[in-house]
Formats: sequence, C-alpha cells, structure tokens
Amino acid sequence: QLQSKVLILTICAAGIGGTFQYGYNISIINAPTAYIQTFMNQTWLERMGVPLESNVLLLLWSLTVSAYPLGGLVGALVAGPMAIVVGRKMSLLLNNGFVITAALLSGFSRVAKSFEMIMLSRFFTGVNAGVSMNIQPMYLAESAPKKLRGAVALTSASFTALGLVLGQVVGLRELLGGEESWPFLLASNAVPALIQLTALPWFPESPRYLLIDRGDTESCISALQKLRGSSDLSAELEEMLAEQAAVKGQRAKNPWELFRNPALRWQVLSVVVLSSAMQLCGNDSMYFYAAYVFREAGIPQDKIPYVVIGTGSCELITSVTCNMIIDYAGRRPLLLGGYILMAGWAVVFMVALSQQTQISWMPYLSMACIFAYILSFGIGPAGVTGVLPTEVFDQLSRPAAYMICGSLLWFNLFLVGTAFPFIVKSLGHFCYVPFLVVCVCTALYVGFFLPETKGKSFLEISEEFKKRNFKGRPRAGFYKGPEEIKSTVL
Repeated sequence: QLQSKVLILTICAAGIGGTFQYGYNISIINAPTAYIQTFMNQTWLERMGVPLESNVLLLLWSLTVSAYPLGGLVGALVAGPMAIVVGRKMSLLLNNGFVITAALLSGFSRVAKSFEMIMLSRFFTGVNAGVSMNIQPMYLAESAPKKLRGAVALTSASFTALGLVLGQVVGLRELLGGEESWPFLLASNAVPALIQLTALPWFPESPRYLLIDRGDTESCISALQKLRGSSDLSAELEEMLAEQAAVKGQRAKNPWELFRNPALRWQVLSVVVLSSAMQLCGNDSMYFYAAYVFREAGIPQDKIPYVVIGTGSCELITSVTCNMIIDYAGRRPLLLGGYILMAGWAVVFMVALSQQTQISWMPYLSMACIFAYILSFGIGPAGVTGVLPTEVFDQLSRPAAYMICGSLLWFNLFLVGTAFPFIVKSLGHFCYVPFLVVCVCTALYVGFFLPETKGKSFLEISEEFKKRNFKGRPRAGFYKGPEEIKSTVL
C-alpha cells in the first residue's frame, strides 16, 4: 500500500541521517586509535621539536574521545528549542550541518597537520548525535498511527545498531581502517548526512506538530493524508484536536518546569530512572572487555575485529526483533525482561572472569556472556527507553522531556567512559557489581511503578499517570483543585 511505503521511506530518511550517525560515529573512532595517536605525536614533534610524553598523549586522546559525549550533551540541550521553533523535520535537516562541518575538519586534519581539528570534529559529531537522538524518535512517534507507534519509534534503536555494525565494517583494515585512509574513515559520516538532505525534504512534517504547535489544520490533514493514504482520518484527527484543546493557551514547557509540576512527577521520575539506567547498565563496557575475552578464548589477534562485528550484529538483530514484537508484547515486559536477564548474565560474567585462567572452558563462557548481555540489552532497554518520553508526555512537554532524557544519556555515557577503567582497577573481576545493582534496581522500578502504554492514546496515558501523581491527595480545597485542572495537559 502507498501509505505504508511513505511511512517506511519516512522512517529510512529520518534514520539514515539521525540515530544511525550516533552508532556509526561511536564505532569508527576505534579502528584508527593507534594511527591518530601517532599523528598527534608526529605533529607535536614537528611543532615543538620534542615528542609527546606518554601521559600527555593519553590526555590528548582522552580529550578527543570526551569531545563526543560533550558535544552530545550540547546537542541534547539545543534539540528541545530546535524542535519547537523550526519543527521536527527541519531540525533533522539543519542538524546535518554539524556533521558535514565535522567531516570537513577530520578529512583535512592530516593535510593541515592539526590534531585539534580532530577534537573539534568529534565535538560537532557529538552535537549532531545529541540532536538526532532526541528529535528522531519524537518525529517518528508523532507521525506514526497509534497501533504502530512503538514499532515506528523503536526504529531509532535499530538505526543506531545498524550504524554501529557498519562503522565496525568500514573500520576494517581492508576498507578505510588502514594507516593511510583514516582521515577518509572519520570523514565518511558525511555520506549519510548527504543522503538525508536529499531524501527527507520529500516527506511530511509531524502532523501533531503542525496542528498542536503551529495550529495549522490544513497542513496537518495534508501530512496525515500523505502518511495514511485514503484511510479514514476522522478518529485520529479527533484525538489530536482533543489534545490541542487540552493544551490551548499554554506554551511549550522548560525542563525545570517539568520537575516543578506535581502532575508530571512520575513521568519525570520514570524518564530519569530509565535514561540513566540505559548507560549505567554496563552494555557499552562489554565492548571494552570483548577483545580481551576473545583473545583469551584463543581467537587470533588479527581475527578479533571480525568477531567484534558479531557483537554489534547481536544488538542489530535484537533491536529489529524488538521492533516486530513491541506492539504485541508491550513496553513493560521487554524492559523488565531485558534488565532481569542482564542482571543474571552480569553474575555469570563475573564468575567466568574470576575463573578465566583456572578452567580451560571459562573463556568460552565469558564470550557467551558478552553476546547474551548485548542481546538482553537490545531486546528491551536499547529501544523502549527512547520511546517512553514520547508516550508519557504531552505535545508541549515532550521536547523538554527529551532534553532531560538526552542530557542524562550523554552525561552518563561520559561518566561510565571515565570511571570504568578505575572500576576495573579497583574491583578487578567483580567490576560488574555496580552495573548489576543498576539492573536490579531498574527492574524493580519497572515492575512496581511503570504503567503499560501499549495501544493507548496520549490522553489515556496521561490520565493513568494523573491517578498516580494525585494518589491519596484530597480532592477538595481551594488550591488543590485548580492545580489539578491546570496540569491535566494531555
């Protein structure tokens, strides 16, 4: 059907220059690490006449790596205002300017003999990823029909995993991961940006944004007709008009207003817990251990990059699987199951690491744990976490909610990246104890406090949270009544 094709093509056009870039840019920096450090040393030697000391080189490399999450944090903070002022689709299109600038900087860094250009490039790449991680799921969830909302928004996670795998493949020595070609590898992120700039303008803006934020009913109907085809739009339009009436006369919220509003207490807490857990659960740290574990399992050093591609492929396979089942299984079971499984595998992984040198088959168990942990993360937490801010907040609170979600995601990515080497040094084989605690606590929160949002309209979800937020509160009273009415924003 034509409308299905338009929705699928909209998802692809948004994804290729959106969250795909996040996964791609995380993985392409790994292959040329040694070459970039050599380049830094040579550049310094030419400038100063003395080579860099090892600790200074390590500091420069740490700054280069840290520039990415720092840029991501900035991107997450500017994404909210961008989404409100210029719209969801235009934000994604303008966002490509950051990554094209980054590609030019890294592509010409060796010619210019400037490693500072690489650092600046990573910062701009981070800004691009920060914006797309917030705006793409918002744009897609607002454009999707209610029955497919979870699956469509979850494609953001699938594109992240696809970017991760393609980054690992392109980073192989046989392709762009060699000593001569690393500037081209770092600049290759311009290709997805150019594809999006060519494709996305042909597809409609978010219908909800057009109606509720802009008040443009005609453009909203036109966008809906493109996305849904000739099917009856009256029920969907009626639901949007009800939401528009509920927020009439109000302006877009700021993040601090969400924290202060008692009607949004549980929504904000849920987003804070789940966004923090996504980075603090230790999934990214599994990649840190992957090469060591595979080497201990007897895999030759030159073959390890090919096996590491398998770990990225695991995340891709599970995120696609999760896409297919989220609107049948629901959000809570996938989150709950994912965190419980990760907690179990963390225990097995720590036991396997402690016995790595004592028992001959333990390295194989460690290797199985890495794949199982990444599979468990991909089946629920990786995708569902990004869908929830769209579903539990109304149109005017949603951009601010994504600012909170994105800021926490990038801050915790930086925190884990900085702290994990010290955790390994101090806890040794039991370095996964902090991640185990995070997984258990998050599973308990989801099990006891998070309501299911599958198949419900935004207004129905809002009503369910309203009952929780005002549970046990007296209904009467001069102050309480108006506060409750005023804050029923969905």
